[in-house]
Amino acid sequence: MKQAIQKSAKSLWGTVPILLSILLLIGILNALLTKDIYEKIFGHGIFLDSIIGGFFGSISAGAPINSYVLGGEFLKNGVSLTAVTTFIVTWVSVGFIQLPAEGKILGMRFAIIRNISAFILAIFVAIITNKILNI
Repeated sequence: MKQAIQKSAKSLWGTVPILLSILLLIGILNALLTKDIYEKIFGHGIFLDSIIGGFFGSISAGAPINSYVLGGEFLKNGVSLTAVTTFIVTWVSVGFIQLPAEGKILGMRFAIIRNISAFILAIFVAIITNKILNI
């Protein structure tokens, strides 16, 4: 039992530098990709807006509460519901920035398949949300 705890602790400690570098990179990207930049990019139709929203959500991963605040501000400033929905879903479920760390911990093949699947499903969720709400 003691040996298992020591191995687990050693493994966890080995991931700390990776996780810290990922957090630093996320912070830098979130500072560079401001709300104003997002607002200028959208407005190209449901499908393209969902892809663009998904792309930016994927590279701007963060806490869900932050995505809701950003999403509300985007909606107030005229960004489509489809783009905002895809942005929020990918913000919390896709993490291309975290891919190296996720790949090291869970296996690269699994990490890539999970991220691609989450991205595609986020687009479907956004389009279905838009159709259901008729906006």
